[in-house]
Amino acid sequence: WPAEHPPRGRRWLAAYALGALGMTAMPAVAVILAALLVGAAIGDAGTLGLALGRAALMMPLAVVVAGLVYALLVVLAVRVLGVGLREGYYPVRSRFGWQVWMTERILDGARTLLFPVYASLLTPVWLRLLGAKVGAGVEASTVLLIPALTTIAPAAFLADDTMVACYELGGGWMHIGPAKVGRRAFLGNSGMAGAGRTVPRNGLVAVLSSTPRKAKRGSSWLGNPPERLRRLVTDVDEARTFQPSARLRTARAFWEVLRIVPVVVTGLIALGVLAALDALWLGLGLGWAILLGGIVLLAAGAVAAVVTSLAKWALVGRISVSEHPLWSSFIWRNEVSDTFVEMVARPWFAAKAAGTPALSMFLRTIGARVGRGVWCETYWLPEADLVALGDGVTVNRGCVVQTHLFHDRIMQLDRVALAEGATLGPHSVILPAASVDAGATVGPASLVMRGERVPAGSVWSGNPISPWRRLPWTP
Repeated sequence: WPAEHPPRGRRWLAAYALGALGMTAMPAVAVILAALLVGAAIGDAGTLGLALGRAALMMPLAVVVAGLVYALLVVLAVRVLGVGLREGYYPVRSRFGWQVWMTERILDGARTLLFPVYASLLTPVWLRLLGAKVGAGVEASTVLLIPALTTIAPAAFLADDTMVACYELGGGWMHIGPAKVGRRAFLGNSGMAGAGRTVPRNGLVAVLSSTPRKAKRGSSWLGNPPERLRRLVTDVDEARTFQPSARLRTARAFWEVLRIVPVVVTGLIALGVLAALDALWLGLGLGWAILLGGIVLLAAGAVAAVVTSLAKWALVGRISVSEHPLWSSFIWRNEVSDTFVEMVARPWFAAKAAGTPALSMFLRTIGARVGRGVWCETYWLPEADLVALGDGVTVNRGCVVQTHLFHDRIMQLDRVALAEGATLGPHSVILPAASVDAGATVGPASLVMRGERVPAGSVWSGNPISPWRRLPWTP
């Protein structure tokens, strides 16, 4: 890192402010165009019922148009922002600093608003459009990256919330550089391949772990800073993992097209909210519409939760301890169910209900066993049927109760249990087949490894966890 302080660059503060406004306007433009389509469909409808019916019929097309417009704006913005980026150390308040910050913020928003595109057959195409070099057969979930600096070799796998070529900050400086994920490499959930790093060919970087500066082909790494990890490679059926048939590709494409359904549902819920507020305004006046608006939104949240729960049971039913190859019906149906959670339940209910009994009730409806007095600030229970939270458990914000792993393109599902009075610290991850015993605490940003058991009354922290100190525990 440069020893001197960077220039103050005050004029770039204005650029950051204008950039923030610009990236906020991008989804707004898409929504306005969709609203114009719905408005044109309503036309001169004489009654509220007729207008609502016409609007509902137009909603699928409006959703598709909004998504395409927003995606086009994101591609154009990211392409322009990637011009001239090259490895080096730059002041945060500089052209390069602003370009990289804007790129990450725009793509972070796109991961939410374009969620159905991620973890699909379209994801490699999407990443190429953004400017990344992506090989054939790549599987990528909600990756956050600087496309102009990213190379992903053929058949690589990038799990949820991975970060590739993202910037590093220090002393007012920003460090950027190219990063690569090697052929048939695996970058685990929230794994990082920073500037100048390469995930080795056939290698693995585990959950919440960073890529080392140098790594041999086929090596595996865990933690931050990373340590060498012993790993047995699973024997897999190539036809269900790396080389699927045309029939399997067609079947997967069919299920992935259905991911648009949750987005249409969330649009219909928004339409219902507007119709209800309109009816209140016309029937009782603006004052009553404002006073009763909160109840309308609570009702919308309840509808979103119920629809998501029904979709889960219709699509995947009760989930048990099992294994499924990447190219299998369960994986695709489970992704559609996850899209209902992210695009329907999250915006209307789950994100606002964090830490409330209402969220615990919702988690029970999708299969989780949740005891009395549980404080849960996360809805990230990917396969809720496999999660058990005892009485008085605390699951803090940003935690992931991870009930599956995807090594070697095989989804391995197992149970996770937190016993009475256990605590999972903020932004921590607990992996399948792990448990936290009564009164035990896992500190913030920590990783509980697969199959580990945290003893009762103890406190652990770190990535991976190690003992910190012991606490007295009386049930």
